[in-house]
Amino acid sequence: MGFGDLKSPAGLQVLNDYLADKSYIEGYVPSQADVAVFEAVSGPPPADLCHALRWYNHIKSYEKEKASLPGVKKALGKYGPANVEDTTESGATDSKDDDDIDLFGSDDEEESEEAKRLREERLAQYESKKAKKPALVAKSSILLDVKPWDDETDMAKLEECVRSIQADGLVWGSSKLVPVGYGIKKLQIQCVVEDDKVGTDMLEEQITAFDEYVQSMDVAAFNKI
Repeated sequence: MGFGDLKSPAGLQVLNDYLADKSYIEGYVPSQADVAVFEAVSGPPPADLCHALRWYNHIKSYEKEKASLPGVKKALGKYGPANVEDTTESGATDSKDDDDIDLFGSDDEEESEEAKRLREERLAQYESKKAKKPALVAKSSILLDVKPWDDETDMAKLEECVRSIQADGLVWGSSKLVPVGYGIKKLQIQCVVEDDKVGTDMLEEQITAFDEYVQSMDVAAFNKI
């Protein structure tokens, strides 16, 4: 298993492909697995690796809480696709020398097993909550205007980046390009959200993070369902 060298373009491409249908490195919530991989990446991935960049910006928002995230941080080679060998030995060494102490890490096998059990219980509780959703869930239909920098912006890539944003309670719908003048077109895209899980602030933060393509985002329409 592994991603290869996450400081190289090849390693970042593997990470991007791995996250194409996943929100996190493991499971359905941010964990020490995300922290381990995040710390091995030297900086934000380039904008064309939109899945990796979306994940990077999301995990970065947990910077002050990373020590409290569930799970046990393992060697980097324990994460990622099974057919890729981890080559970041120096990255593993760097994480050992990091000033941030991993409060969950321990050489004690019994403690590690206990931490693993707690993580599995939390994931099971999360899945149980998802399975027992209330009959009535408050939802909203939102129409977003996403504006590019100029008429040379690749609008197909811009839309791909927007749709790469995944979250529980978020479903993307139809879209179209709308002329705004001087040859520039904006992306108008529909989405349906569960109100207590996804808000416009979160959408704006993640969409505008693709700043190579996106100049700004506005809410064109907001209707309760």
